[in-house]
Amino acid sequence: MEKVVIIGSGPAGWTAALYTARAQLAPLVLTGKQPGGLLTTTSIVENFPGFPEGVDGYELMTRMQKQAERFGARTSFGVVESVDFSSRPFTLIVDGEKVVAETVIIATGASHKHLGVPGEHELETKGVTYCATCDGALPAFRNQPLVVVGGGDSACEEAMYLTRFGSVVHLVHRRDSLRASKIMAERTLAHPKIKPIWDSAVTEVLDLKADNVTAVKLKNLKTGAESILPVAGVFIAIGHVPNTDLFKGKITLDENGFVVPQNGTMTDIPGVFVAGDCADHIYRQAITAAGAGCAAAIDAERFLAAENQ
Repeated sequence: MEKVVIIGSGPAGWTAALYTARAQLAPLVLTGKQPGGLLTTTSIVENFPGFPEGVDGYELMTRMQKQAERFGARTSFGVVESVDFSSRPFTLIVDGEKVVAETVIIATGASHKHLGVPGEHELETKGVTYCATCDGALPAFRNQPLVVVGGGDSACEEAMYLTRFGSVVHLVHRRDSLRASKIMAERTLAHPKIKPIWDSAVTEVLDLKADNVTAVKLKNLKTGAESILPVAGVFIAIGHVPNTDLFKGKITLDENGFVVPQNGTMTDIPGVFVAGDCADHIYRQAITAAGAGCAAAIDAERFLAAENQ
C-alpha cells in the first residue's frame, strides 16, 4: 500500500512529491498523459524564481522530477482510469492495474481552451500562446502588434499586461461588448494601446510557411467580411478547462469543474488533497501551483502523522 499517491506531474505534483519524499513517505507520482504538465508546452519560463536567464518549461519540469526522485519519489508514467474514494484506503485503477493509497494528492492541472482553427496548433510556442504573463515579455513580442482573443476578465487582463510590451494590442471578441466585469472592461477600453475588434472571430493563424506568426485571418460574424490582421503574437484567452473529469461524483467540484478545497488543501474527502491549477481559476502560475503542492504535501504528512499518534 502506498502512503501517498500524487496524480499529476506539473509544478504542483512535483513539489508535492519533493516535500512528501523528504518526509520519507516515498510518494508515487502518476504522470498522466502529459508528463510535466502544461508547462512543458512553454518554450521559455522567465518568471519562475531562481532562473535569471529564464528556463525551458520542459527542462524546469525535468529538474523538479530529478529533485523529487533524489529524495525517494517514484515515477510511474501511467494514466489513472478511475478512482474510488468511498472508503480508505483509496483505490485507483492505473492502466488496468490497482493501486491502493492511504492519501491522494490531486494535481491534475488544467488545459487551455483552444480556438480550433488552422495554424493554431502548428504555431504554438512560435507566436501562439495562452499566457501573457508567461510569454508577453519575450523579445519576439516587444514593440510588435499583438492580438488577444477573448472578452472576459482574463482576456482584458492579458491585453492590459501586453500593453507594456506590444506596440498595439488588438482585442478580438465575438460580441459587440465585453463579458468582463464593468470596471475591468472600462479600464481596458480606455487604454490607448488597446484596439477592440468587435463581432469578429479568428479563423486562421498565419503563417506556416514562415514557421512563426505573421498575421491572423479575421471574419466579421455579422457581415461575413474577411480580413488579414498583421501581428507577431496571438494570445488566446478564452478560458481554462480543469482536468477533473476523473473526479466527477467523487469529490466536490464547482460549476466550472474546479476542485473545491474545504480546509487548506483538503477536499471534502478526508485524506484526499488538491493542489495547482485544477483548483485555481484565478492565478494559474507555475509558482502558485508549486506553493500549493508544498501545502498539500505538508497537509498530507500531518494527516498521516495524526493517524499514527
